[in-house]
Amino acid sequence: MNKHFAALDFDKILERLAAQTSCPDAYDMAMELVPSKDLESAKILLSETVDAYVLLAKFGGPSFGGLKNVNGLMHIASSGGILSMKDLLDCASTLRAIRALRDWYNQCESMETCINKYFNALIPHMSVEERIFFCILSEEEMADEASPELSDIRKALRRQENKIREQLDHIVHSQHYQTALQDAIVTMRNGRYVVPVKREHKGEVAGVVQDTSDSGATVFIEPMSVVEANNEIRVLQSKERDEMERILAELSAMVGDVYEETKKSYEAAIVLNFIFAKAQLAYAMKASEPILNDEGVIDIKGARHPLIDPKTVVATDIRLGEDFDTLVITGPNTGGKTVSIKTIGLLSLMAASGLMIPVADNSRMAIFKDVFADIGDDQSIEQSLSTFSAHMTNIVDIIKRADSHSLCLIDELGAGTDPVEGAALAISVLERLASQGAKVAATTHYAELKAYALQTPRVENGCCEFNVDTLSPTYRLLIGAPGRSNAFAISERLGMPGAVVDRARELVSAENSQFEDVIEQLESSRIAMESEHEKALELSAQAQAEKARAEELRDSVEKLKNDEIEKARSEAMKIVEQARREAAAFLDDIDRLKKERKNSSDLSQLSADAKSVIKRHQGTLDDITNPIVALAQEEDYVLPRDLVVGDTVVIADLGTTATVSALPDKKGMVEVTSGIMKSRTPLSNLRLLEGQKKKETGGTRSVKRTMTSKSDLAVKTSIDLRGMASDEAILELDRFIDMQLRLGIEEFTVIHGKGTGVLRKEVGKYLSKNPHVKEHRLGTFGEGEDGVTIVKMK
Repeated sequence: MNKHFAALDFDKILERLAAQTSCPDAYDMAMELVPSKDLESAKILLSETVDAYVLLAKFGGPSFGGLKNVNGLMHIASSGGILSMKDLLDCASTLRAIRALRDWYNQCESMETCINKYFNALIPHMSVEERIFFCILSEEEMADEASPELSDIRKALRRQENKIREQLDHIVHSQHYQTALQDAIVTMRNGRYVVPVKREHKGEVAGVVQDTSDSGATVFIEPMSVVEANNEIRVLQSKERDEMERILAELSAMVGDVYEETKKSYEAAIVLNFIFAKAQLAYAMKASEPILNDEGVIDIKGARHPLIDPKTVVATDIRLGEDFDTLVITGPNTGGKTVSIKTIGLLSLMAASGLMIPVADNSRMAIFKDVFADIGDDQSIEQSLSTFSAHMTNIVDIIKRADSHSLCLIDELGAGTDPVEGAALAISVLERLASQGAKVAATTHYAELKAYALQTPRVENGCCEFNVDTLSPTYRLLIGAPGRSNAFAISERLGMPGAVVDRARELVSAENSQFEDVIEQLESSRIAMESEHEKALELSAQAQAEKARAEELRDSVEKLKNDEIEKARSEAMKIVEQARREAAAFLDDIDRLKKERKNSSDLSQLSADAKSVIKRHQGTLDDITNPIVALAQEEDYVLPRDLVVGDTVVIADLGTTATVSALPDKKGMVEVTSGIMKSRTPLSNLRLLEGQKKKETGGTRSVKRTMTSKSDLAVKTSIDLRGMASDEAILELDRFIDMQLRLGIEEFTVIHGKGTGVLRKEVGKYLSKNPHVKEHRLGTFGEGEDGVTIVKMK
């Protein structure tokens, strides 16, 4: 592997990626992954990973189990070779895995993704797969049903074997042979059924000696009675082998016929396994999709080094390439400087390889043509290279190869030699790389580089935060402020005598001390600003929470109000509908009585009484549908002034207007006049209307009146009078017309039939005299002709 990639631990990322694969070829593909050098290729690779990531989230992962590289075996089969049962089972396993992948894809609701082309390249061959699994049960066993011929042969074999066993069982259990047999068992030698006979009695059992025991005490004799049967078994076994060979040849030919398509399908399946392994790794790292660019801009938020334990890793923000091209990171040892530049390089390589990276959403990552890293101690005794020499060798190589499409990461730049010369060399190296257009991140302890970053355009300081009180780093990268070595503070905390530390401070130059003091002031200011910023964020969050609660309360009140209004409206409608149904039932009773009574004067009186009842209840219905909202609910109402005789007021609990005719007495009772009625009411029950906009009834609630009970009134547009006597028919017609008037029906049909015409004439006479009928006529063709009368109401 590229030594610069290895220095950034990219090989360990590839090992984690390979562990997510399911088959050897995909594993090799993962281990051989090389970052792209151009933006478009990286975007394509990343899009594939993101699409697989989305599919995993929506449908779960597809199974790649059983996928094996059988290209060589299938090529042999396509060339006419015969595969073994094990080889055929491997081929069927791969065919099944390909079919399972295609079936999984078909269930993904036809989502449009950039990896659809790989799924579409999968061509299942279910018939070949099922045929192999039907014929072959295991690596060493073929099913009887593989062919009718094989089934017949094996049936014959079993019959013959049973026949031999019966004959031999008769021998071993016979009293005649008890003394001659070593054991009363039937066994096999050289593929033939035999019995064990004592050597000294072998002449007593007629047959062929097939074998002898190691001790020589037992001979295995094939009795003459089963020699022919054993020969038949050998013949059948030979036929069985030939048939099995024929079946294997047939299956191999089927496999050979699908070789080319299966080879392409397998290659697509391997790529899919590799892509889904990248998506699985993204889930394991809790990674997200970066926004890629080729402008050298890195702006990653909440970046976490993927190889550090997620429970302990500290997320940090890193910028490079937009406001500045060179980042100089300073601070104490073990503070996280090296981890910071490794994080930059490793995440860049991962993004260029199409991997999602462990950063916050909307992070930007550049794709570089080359990533160079000089990290670690490469000293070599064999090559006579010191630490400094080894670093310089790497840096010389980096300077030769770096350009505007390069990212250069250098750890402890200029270390390992005289500090003055080392600092000067480090500045010179940074200037040279900057002049070549490279993006650079370097770590150092030199104060000169801190000053250089402060004074030089497109160069920025950075530091890894360190808590002096706990003597531990926070591992947060802070861009814009140089770091302090904190050597004196750490030494004091570790117990170094104060006199020694003070003397050391005296030995430090005044300029260096002033510079460190400035850094300390900057650090204090930064901490104070961060504290204020956190407080502001907290207050903002509280305000947002209060706003959300207020909006929630408003919505709940509005919903409650609407629910109450709807509830009241629903109850009012139920009351109205009930009243109308009762009125309709009452009228139905009247109509029923009309049929039963013959006295027309009594009927008229009964109808008049019914109408009177309805009118009497009409006011009650209006009160139900338009209730008065009691003004008495206004508990906090106070009269704007004292009442005087003649004031116009509203009696709150009645909702009616009245005039004050007498002032309140000692008990607070006021005499009011409403129309011709005088009454006394409490002062608190009155509302003064003078000087105010008159409230009609303290506000009314309008209820829409609807006649939803038409179905209850049995709405019809025709009446059938056939079979009725004339008087009965006229009474029924009169009731029906009354019903039509109440329902607002303008036209209906009277069915009286043709017959003798008597009923038609009586109906015509009645309709001519009825004041509610506008006109009537006999039906035309298609309406019933003379058998019906069409009536139009006024």
